Amino acid sequence: MSGQLVTIVRKAADRVAVIDISGELNGGGEDVLMEAYTAASNGRTQTIILNFTNLEYMNSSGIGLLVTMLIRVQRQKQQLLAYGLSEHYQQIFELTRLNEAITIYDSEEAAVTGVVAPA
Repeated sequence: MSGQLVTIVRKAADRVAVIDISGELNGGGEDVLMEAYTAASNGRTQTIILNFTNLEYMNSSGIGLLVTMLIRVQRQKQQLLAYGLSEHYQQIFELTRLNEAITIYDSEEAAVTGVVAPA
């Protein structure tokens, strides 16, 4: 199964959904990622948390997909958070300034707590 993008959508708290991302995030994963976003944002979801713990690889097309998702999230007046990024991908988020639009947390618990009790 290595390489292929796999997503699992689950509810983390009231109005909070998590998308677990496994495998490779690249141009070929657009349908999978957007279907996961649609499933995650049904109902009253206000916050979507991306779990990158099992991400194997992400290229510039994958970054582009995250930007596309971010635009959709902002149009729906939702917020996008992330956790589980390796140091390498945290640096890429900083270089692309994605970290300014997608808040990065150390863990799912920290992200959910950040939503439930914003600082």
